[in-house]
Amino acid sequence: MSKETVAVVGLGAMGRRMATRLAQAGYPLSVWSRRAVGSEFLKVDGVSVVPEFSQLAQGARFVLSMVSDDEATREVMLGEQGLFAQAAPGTVVIDSSTHTPALARELGQLAQERGIAYLDAPVSGSLGQANAGELVFMVGGTEAAFASAAPLFDVMGRAARHLGDCGTGAAMKLVNNMLTACLNVALSEAVLVGEAAGLSATALMDMLNEGACGSRLLRAKIPKMTACDFTPQFQLALMEKDIRYFVEMAKGLELPTPVAAFAHKQYEAALPEWGSLDMSSIIRRKPVVTSSGA
Repeated sequence: MSKETVAVVGLGAMGRRMATRLAQAGYPLSVWSRRAVGSEFLKVDGVSVVPEFSQLAQGARFVLSMVSDDEATREVMLGEQGLFAQAAPGTVVIDSSTHTPALARELGQLAQERGIAYLDAPVSGSLGQANAGELVFMVGGTEAAFASAAPLFDVMGRAARHLGDCGTGAAMKLVNNMLTACLNVALSEAVLVGEAAGLSATALMDMLNEGACGSRLLRAKIPKMTACDFTPQFQLALMEKDIRYFVEMAKGLELPTPVAAFAHKQYEAALPEWGSLDMSSIIRRKPVVTSSGA
């Protein structure tokens, strides 16, 4: 049985890998990117680059978007020739970008008014997981839309969870990335102090991962911090944006977030110099402290 066409916007490091998984699974792809598309990606069977963004969703049953933030999402979805204007009734939009729950709720309502389905479906995982099809999708939207998109989630990830209405996927992603951001700051301090105390990178890696703090984050970031290898897996600038969105979400809920707010200050201070590097480069920052030194 032939598979239905998927339109893809956002062919950065993550989006390109997710799209490649779909193409390799036999889904015809219609793609567009504001930047040059990698030649190796274009060699994958079934990938067709459309010349104009306004043509991207034509004939597509599904649309996959993986762009950077609220502003970019609003542009590709709601612009004069955006995806909502292009998509035929019945199209399912899978938005794996990380943005605010408020925007996801707005888009869900506007999609419904246009007869299309919108899923806010951000992911947990980085480049390795995207390559291997081991992402975890956190999905908000209708159960019917989630069910229709399930085969695509199966190709791109190892799990997909339906969390509720539009906005719940975005909220879950911000909670997840707030914890990751805070742990990354704490890990950088642990590595700096541990090495100054005479501990080797191997000892730090082995012992920390044997203890209660052992995690994929430690296994991924300790080697990068100790080797000063800040080749981007997840850019510091993107993490600054995510934890900022988390703090804004909590503020709207009238909940204090002192730990997240403190961590955000560290990313904000590091942003001008290290923003384009991996988030592990937070270890190079000049720490921002309170007046008490805490």
